[in-house]
Amino acid sequence: MYLYQFIRQLQFSDIPDHTRQIVSHSLLDIIGIAAGASHNQTAQQIKNYAIKHYTPTHLYSRLLFDGRPVHPLGAAWAGGFIVDSLDAHEGHFTSKGHAGATIVPALIALADAYCNQGQQISGSELLAAITIGYETALRAGIALMNSTAEYHASGAFSGIGVVCGGARLLNLNEQQFRHALGIAEYFGPRCPMMRLVDFPSMLRDAHGAGAYAGINALLLAQEGITGAPAETVAMKNVQHYWDDLGKRWEIDAQYFKPWPVCRWAQPALTAITTLMNQHPEINANNIETIRIETFHESMRLQGHFPANADEAQYSLAFPVAALISRGQLGPTEVTGDAIYAEDILAISRRIEIIEADDLSACFPEAMLSRVHILLKNGHQYSSPNTPAKGDPATAMTTAEFHDKFQLLAASQLPQSRINAIKETVTNLEQAKDCRSLLRQILTP
Repeated sequence: MYLYQFIRQLQFSDIPDHTRQIVSHSLLDIIGIAAGASHNQTAQQIKNYAIKHYTPTHLYSRLLFDGRPVHPLGAAWAGGFIVDSLDAHEGHFTSKGHAGATIVPALIALADAYCNQGQQISGSELLAAITIGYETALRAGIALMNSTAEYHASGAFSGIGVVCGGARLLNLNEQQFRHALGIAEYFGPRCPMMRLVDFPSMLRDAHGAGAYAGINALLLAQEGITGAPAETVAMKNVQHYWDDLGKRWEIDAQYFKPWPVCRWAQPALTAITTLMNQHPEINANNIETIRIETFHESMRLQGHFPANADEAQYSLAFPVAALISRGQLGPTEVTGDAIYAEDILAISRRIEIIEADDLSACFPEAMLSRVHILLKNGHQYSSPNTPAKGDPATAMTTAEFHDKFQLLAASQLPQSRINAIKETVTNLEQAKDCRSLLRQILTP
């Protein structure tokens, strides 16, 4: 389907049931991450930045789980940064990146701005825009990754999805849409992802920059600024990535992360969790050593003694140690005082991480790890080659998504609000107006 026709004509009810459920789960997942991250150091600092530098005008959007109004450009910057600051968002193998941490905060900011002007957006219309954003961002990511030599952060392509979803909400004409695509791509942040992996910082996967680039492109195109074409959409060498738009859904190929740390750490965490469930004698007091064999990219995480939350979430040893020591791995285990907690660090010192050539050879088509645990009594337990929980082949259930939402949000929200958000997202497709959802996630 021709791209402009796709964004104008798609009805959420026409999408396959399985894909609609994935979109609903994705939305709930990103909201949970935003709630869990809403008061961490990065969130506080980026909200202060937005308040100082993006004064609201006739257009304004409220900050996530905060309520203060800023210009939509500031809300997009802040929203992407906040979600990106807790590394629990979904991802996608062939784009080697993530869409939701850009798409959801940016489109929520845009929807809030136009609802604040008196317009009405139904739940199904918001879900259609989010679906369009995901689907087009992922395809743009595949096109980018297969047409450039560098490994770019997700913000390099996710602004394309913001333009596509936003063009649906704003009813852009085709000429404005083409120029918005080109502007978003041209101003998209081509960030060197492996530098961030080797030297973790608050910049993360550039979702704040991608959200900003997308909203900025929409606003510029509305004012008549030109910028077409977008190479990742319009060039002949990438057309095959777009030919089956609306027939096959890249959204279906997403993976989800049970824990708020780098995707490359998830297979080892899955293996550890399985071993601990099978052998209750494996606990923090009984462990002598842990050896993790994994693929090269995962091996590079290391991270036995992180200095801050960014290093803790872009590490492997520390989250494994935290999971073993605390029995769970949520926001409170990878931020704040937990980073310096001796009970976690004591386990981290016992972990060895090595690259396994056979597992590196499988990457990126498969991301696998295996774990060997030696107890103080001499007993040893080993996992098989283990993929991460949450891959399409090891999908999370609706109940597991709700459990994750609870884990992420419980430190920041009362149970009544947690329950209300889950119910609203579940029933959003039938809602005549999305204001109830906006009120629940855009107030303190």
